[in-house]
Amino acid sequence: MTKMHEIAALGQSLWIDNISRSMISSGRLRSLIDQGLRGQTSNPTIFKQAITSSADYDSRIMELAEAGKSFFEIYDDLTIKDVQDAADLFKGVYAQTKGLDGYVSLEINPKLGRESEAQFKEGLRLWKTLARPNGMIKVPATKNGCLVVEQLIAEGVNVNATLIFSAEQYQQVAWSYIKGLSRFAQKGGDVARVRSVASIFVSRIDTAVDKWLGEEKASLKGRAAVHHCAIIFHKFGQTFAGADFKALEAKGASVQRVLWASTGTKDPSYSDIKYVTELIVRPTVNTLPDKTLEAFLDHGTLKTAAVFKDVADSQRGLEALRRLGMDVNVLCLQLLEEGLSAFERSFEELIASIEEKTKKLCARSP
Repeated sequence: MTKMHEIAALGQSLWIDNISRSMISSGRLRSLIDQGLRGQTSNPTIFKQAITSSADYDSRIMELAEAGKSFFEIYDDLTIKDVQDAADLFKGVYAQTKGLDGYVSLEINPKLGRESEAQFKEGLRLWKTLARPNGMIKVPATKNGCLVVEQLIAEGVNVNATLIFSAEQYQQVAWSYIKGLSRFAQKGGDVARVRSVASIFVSRIDTAVDKWLGEEKASLKGRAAVHHCAIIFHKFGQTFAGADFKALEAKGASVQRVLWASTGTKDPSYSDIKYVTELIVRPTVNTLPDKTLEAFLDHGTLKTAAVFKDVADSQRGLEALRRLGMDVNVLCLQLLEEGLSAFERSFEELIASIEEKTKKLCARSP
């Protein structure tokens, strides 16, 4: 029994927010799975780091370039291969947990984020190309994105709805999941095999609120994000206790679990596992950056999954901020726009880095 097994016994699954060819080929991912790791998430920033900081992908890049593939096609090949190989390593987890865990997420091209039809078609293409029952397609939870979530779920695709900041966003995502499942069931689909998570971005809220509070109101720092998470989790409980979902549950459907994302601690004055220990609640997922996972395995302590019992306290905490002039809901809209722009930039930088690397490799080739 490791700490990851212990936290799973409390009803929370730990995933890792990182992927690379070396992580897979060196046996490190296999070792983490043996220690209780239950899933994996990725994004363009993570892939950019993996591809540009090592020679692990060079021979494949050369093969594809010599075959006349575009830079996007090279990116597509490299990232899909990593996710497929990682998903294969997680097959045992997927089987042992009966489909609860063992998922590896791959993001739709963020440049399509404002076009629902293009996003849907790309999500469906990635799902079919992955050809893994424990793959997950990441979709940003914009208004367009929520429609895409519904459409993909209606096709039996596993979805990771990402970049969720506000409680309103979360509610729209949860409804999209339920509507998509209903459509899938009406077509005769087996709802028991469809899984989804709703990824709530955590630390960025504290970073923004703490900066706004300044030193004069330091006693209020470091609380807004977890208060906000408690309110979202309360909505999760209400939504999946409703009649619409219960009818689907009777057919074997599973809840769309809340996934805590962006859980690395940004402020060095806080515990480096703040957003692990303060967010243990059943049934959720927490996807951790490498450093945070290592810190938790090194010195994390587990008590009980008793977080969020008093949602009224969290509501009072956010109301106190509102009285001071900080509306977290308004902040969430701003963070969403910033997140979308950052994801688009990361993707552009990833493609540009592949182009640069390809040209260098081709220049060296005899």
